Amino acid sequence: MTETRLNSAADTRHTAFDALIARARASGAVPYAIVWPCEAHALAGAIEAARRGILMPVLVGNRVLMERAAQEAGLSLVSYRVVEAATPEEAVSAAIALVHEGTVYGLAKGSLHTDVLMHGVVAQESGLRTDRRMSHVFMMAVRGRAEPLFLTDSAINIAPDLTTKRHIVQNAVDLHHGLGFGTPRVAILSAVETLNPRIQGTLDAACLSKMAERGEITGAIVDGPLAMDNAVDAEAACIKGLTSPVAGRAQILVMPDLEAGNIAVKTLSFLGEARCGGLVMGARVPILLTSRADTIEARLDSAAMGAVYARFLNQKA
Repeated sequence: MTETRLNSAADTRHTAFDALIARARASGAVPYAIVWPCEAHALAGAIEAARRGILMPVLVGNRVLMERAAQEAGLSLVSYRVVEAATPEEAVSAAIALVHEGTVYGLAKGSLHTDVLMHGVVAQESGLRTDRRMSHVFMMAVRGRAEPLFLTDSAINIAPDLTTKRHIVQNAVDLHHGLGFGTPRVAILSAVETLNPRIQGTLDAACLSKMAERGEITGAIVDGPLAMDNAVDAEAACIKGLTSPVAGRAQILVMPDLEAGNIAVKTLSFLGEARCGGLVMGARVPILLTSRADTIEARLDSAAMGAVYARFLNQKA
């Protein structure tokens, strides 16, 4: 029985996120620019995060469309600052300006397309780029596991090369620390746990493990290649004769590419009923990329991650 498993009847999906939400509320609402919340689902998520004391939303978009969306959802904008923008592109620019003014500590996607938001963020003139590639990190609370799993990258980098993967790993490690979970055990995943020259992911995994040994990746214990089973299940690791501080006990799972990551996240969410939230890392401020299909609960979970991590960055500055 792996140490991260609990009794099969236990449901720990709520523990990690409920604790995170409580921490966010205790620290006080964090100002975030909600970019183009011009549909009811996006507006409702932002207002609920405000009602819970997690975020202090600044609504950036077309006032007429936002008021129409609020009316449809039975909500009011009276308590919230609205920054006018005629188009989604203008809303992105206005939200970025709020970051530079120090008015907000992060950005959250409203009802605009992800490509529009990220195009504005990654532009050289945005001033939000760092020397790190941006990547997305999901935190997932899985039934029967005592601690959350972090999965990356499932949303931004389609076929990352070795350098990008190093940034992806470091981004996830930084988030793990910033949310207060300590030094993580990181599994670099592939289809197999042995080097195979025909499977590029195994070669990248071995290189990343060596980089961590040499201090090119910091703050984590990194091992790979590992297959999914022996990364998260101690019995599988034992059966395959793996001696590793990570095998069977991984806290961060690094996917070989976006397709694998996206499938893993959706499998855990829809079949495993995992609870999840996520952040874009690697920019000067955290970015919440919610989906139109996300529930209010999922939006709150991401908001709590964003609030706690933004506080962490602000205290470090």
